[in-house]
Amino acid sequence: MTRAKAKLTSDWKDGFLFVGNQLALDFLNTRPVQDGEPLELLLDFEALLRWFQAAGLLTPGQRASLQKQWEGSARARRTVEVLRELRETLRNETISWENGEALHRTMVEELNQLMADHPILFRLKASERAASTEMWFAPRQPEDLYAPLAHSAAMLFAHADRNRVRQCGQCVLHFQDTSKKGTRRWCSMQLCGNRLKVAAYAARQRLRKP
Repeated sequence: MTRAKAKLTSDWKDGFLFVGNQLALDFLNTRPVQDGEPLELLLDFEALLRWFQAAGLLTPGQRASLQKQWEGSARARRTVEVLRELRETLRNETISWENGEALHRTMVEELNQLMADHPILFRLKASERAASTEMWFAPRQPEDLYAPLAHSAAMLFAHADRNRVRQCGQCVLHFQDTSKKGTRRWCSMQLCGNRLKVAAYAARQRLRKP
């Protein structure tokens, strides 16, 4: 596989974009813009479960079990609605936070309530050389899906360098810049970086013409 193809594969997983380098940001990016119009990727509970699996939060078995038990239920539909609402609240909060504003109390209270009601668990892992702990997510009902998203959003606001969290200069996607220089300005080379470079090259060519 060529490097370009490998990069494209890493950006898209099962129809979803993963360019944010942070779970909460990838969650924001489930409503990109295509041809000038917002594109909703979390259309229903099945799509939500596909995103969770693509994000590495659910195993195929967990996804199948949740889908079989809850798809089509009022609780599943409500969970999708709540998560969409949370996503847009997080989007507005993230944009203002990126611009240097303090977190709003309502956002803090909402995330704290979600984490209290749906906490992330930890478990011990041991090998012959060392022991460690890892976060553990074992959903049994639709509302359990709130847990990793609320936790990730809290970690973003508490620990990320806001100067390295930004919106793409060419589209609506958000990302955390993990590059050494911290000068990344687009969501990915495949999506917007190439377009920006082509536009810059065309502008230079126009300037060179007599």
